[in-house]
Amino acid sequence: MQIFDNILIYFVIVPLLTLLGLALCNNKSIKAIRAVAVTGASVLVALASYLVYLFLQARGAGDTSEMLLQSSISWYAPLNINLALGVDGVSVVMILLSAFIVFAGVFASWKINPLPKQFFLWFFLLSIGVFGFFISIDLFTMFMFYEVALIPMYLLIGVWGSGNKNYSAMKLTLMLMGGSAFLMLALIGIYFHSSTDGHLTMNLLEIAKNNAVPHDWQLYLFPMAFVGFGVLGAMFPFHTWSPDGHASAPTAVSMLHAGVLMKLGGYGCFRIAIYLMPYAASELGWIFLTLTGISIVYGAFSACVQTDLKYINAYSSVSHCGMVLFAILMFNQTAMTGAVMQMLSHGLMTALFFALIGMIYGRTHTRDIREMGGMMHIMPYLGVGYVIAGLASLGLPGLSGFAAEMTIFIGSFQHGDMFHRVLTIAGASSIVITAVYILRVVGKLLFGAVQNEHHRELTDASWEERLSTAVLMVCVAAIGCFPNFFINIIYDSFAPVVDALKVFM
Repeated sequence: MQIFDNILIYFVIVPLLTLLGLALCNNKSIKAIRAVAVTGASVLVALASYLVYLFLQARGAGDTSEMLLQSSISWYAPLNINLALGVDGVSVVMILLSAFIVFAGVFASWKINPLPKQFFLWFFLLSIGVFGFFISIDLFTMFMFYEVALIPMYLLIGVWGSGNKNYSAMKLTLMLMGGSAFLMLALIGIYFHSSTDGHLTMNLLEIAKNNAVPHDWQLYLFPMAFVGFGVLGAMFPFHTWSPDGHASAPTAVSMLHAGVLMKLGGYGCFRIAIYLMPYAASELGWIFLTLTGISIVYGAFSACVQTDLKYINAYSSVSHCGMVLFAILMFNQTAMTGAVMQMLSHGLMTALFFALIGMIYGRTHTRDIREMGGMMHIMPYLGVGYVIAGLASLGLPGLSGFAAEMTIFIGSFQHGDMFHRVLTIAGASSIVITAVYILRVVGKLLFGAVQNEHHRELTDASWEERLSTAVLMVCVAAIGCFPNFFINIIYDSFAPVVDALKVFM
């Protein structure tokens, strides 16, 4: 298949064309800037929806290939680096998630100020990195797109953020770049042990097939790869950049960062660390399983004592993203499927949370819940949206959180040994803690007496804010009501990973 005949390459080309269109816009022509951004985001949603159709069609026709829609062109022959593309069920749903959050993020940034043109330029550059990472099956191109996704965060927070934005942007950048350093060393090590016959390769599928990475080297490379990706997944104790970064980021950046960018961490952990080094995963997985279990409980307890809406949601993200890594490390298809369902659920509901928080802050100029109250009477649409996001976060049946968490805990409890079951029970206790801080915030923020009389004059959501949040709310409900549609796409994608692990377990 020629590379340009493959729909996957257009997930990079469309944002690039959007960047070009934005670059040609006049800085003062806000209507043209918005039109280009909306067009690019809409095309991405259409492409992602069509990709789901193509994937289901191929699977329905009996194509059982590990990766579908594969194509490759040589990029740097001396090191056997290729622009190699391909997707499985996990990649497909992550691309779909990314497209919808980019779309919602554009409307959430409708009135971004200052420098709207430059903001959208960096925003779509970040999206190129995200989409490129999910469609790549070559280690070099995955790492390249991974870095492209991280670099814009510094400017997006440092220029358009709020609060202690320079400190937060620098802390985030340094910690994520530190994780990238570990990751780069791991990928170099994997590359130089990628074959037994001297023909080194960067292709993920070929490396897994060769099973050539020596067991003693796996014990060194696996921790570096898992930590490298785990930093972005907010794994304890490497999570401290996340609350500060989210608190200072502008609304759309928080949506894309928490909703999609953090998912690169979980995706990379299973796609590279576990799949390519199954022996080390089986030997050392218990260490990281313990750390992720701490992340779940620690993040939930930390959210309970916060009073800033963004910090509450940021620590909640530490807990929910910890659940993703926790489930991946259970090494069975049910739990791993739950991990991806949790990526979808958390991506949508945390993007919805951050969108609503940004809209509330834009009106009240405060994120302190002690200074707010009675908002349901003043801003009923935003209030209802916050309740829906909160109920999804605490796992109410019928919304995305319930389907994800039930799949995770059922899969995790399949382990018969006491260690895994105790950790599963501890992780499940976070549901109770989550209910505590969600209901506390909803009660304090939306109900009761109005704390500031000036808030009575505030307006409810505008049309673009309603569109942005309605898209996310519909997606949260769709996953909760029709989980099997997504589970059927995801489940079989973990079979090769689980088969590789069974040899050592």
